[in-house]
Amino acid sequence: MDQALKVFVMVADTRHFSHAAEKLHMTQPAVSQQIRTLEQRFNVRLLERNNKSVSLTKAGEIVLHHAREIAGLYRRMEEMVDELVHYTGGPLSIGASYTFGEYVLPKALARLSVDYPDIQPAITIGNTSDIAQKVRNRELDVGIVEGEEIGSGLEVERLSEDAMYIAVGAGHPLANTASVAPERLSEQTWLVREIGSGTRAATEGMFAEFGIHPKRLMEMGSTQSIKETVEAGLGLTLQSNLCLRKELGLGTLKLLDVAGLPVRRNFHILIRVGDLRTRTLDVFLEALRLVTAEMNEI
Repeated sequence: MDQALKVFVMVADTRHFSHAAEKLHMTQPAVSQQIRTLEQRFNVRLLERNNKSVSLTKAGEIVLHHAREIAGLYRRMEEMVDELVHYTGGPLSIGASYTFGEYVLPKALARLSVDYPDIQPAITIGNTSDIAQKVRNRELDVGIVEGEEIGSGLEVERLSEDAMYIAVGAGHPLANTASVAPERLSEQTWLVREIGSGTRAATEGMFAEFGIHPKRLMEMGSTQSIKETVEAGLGLTLQSNLCLRKELGLGTLKLLDVAGLPVRRNFHILIRVGDLRTRTLDVFLEALRLVTAEMNEI
């Protein structure tokens, strides 16, 4: 990748010349010279400087967007060359939504490290929309997400089905109630994920289908924090069976008996349209499918 573009991306990410110089193992004057070279090349100012930090101009935002794509293409080119000598290893950037990333992906990575120790996975966990966008931008080689609202520009491959249930704390008044009606569910506090999360989309779909109008929603950015809050006795939550197994086994969470459950959704593999699959990616996907199949059999 062009050195000036590489330096520009680091300055844009750190918002600071000296911090960028430190990360790149360069002197600050050398970093400044690279930025001047790039600005002269485009004949436009890319960064606004002040004493404490820098910010992007509109032109700078455009250059940063395309610089990230160029970096992704350059990295992909290196991987393709490695494929010519049948090497399975090197960096693999993987993104996953929270449910899959926290409760399934670790098992796949453990298997991968045994079979292919030269693969160096870098993991990004985020909500479905964020992971999809990062795959589009070539910031990630592959994404694994739940839900159907993926958007354009991506190859979407169904990986597995997921079953979702309503869980409450063991001491909740509804914990041992048979056949809970939707109107009773509307009276409860619901713990939900943020907008953009596949779990949030599934929850809102269930509300619409069952005619549930929650008295109160509490939004949290972590599945684990939701589970701990529900365990403490505050409210209900709709979650994947995959992330409830431990608490159900311990008896700290209970599943409600509600007609129409479980809510079913799919996990999907996301790859940017037109990208070639490396052997490194293929062996990761093979490990992923094996682990997912094993977990679905339990």
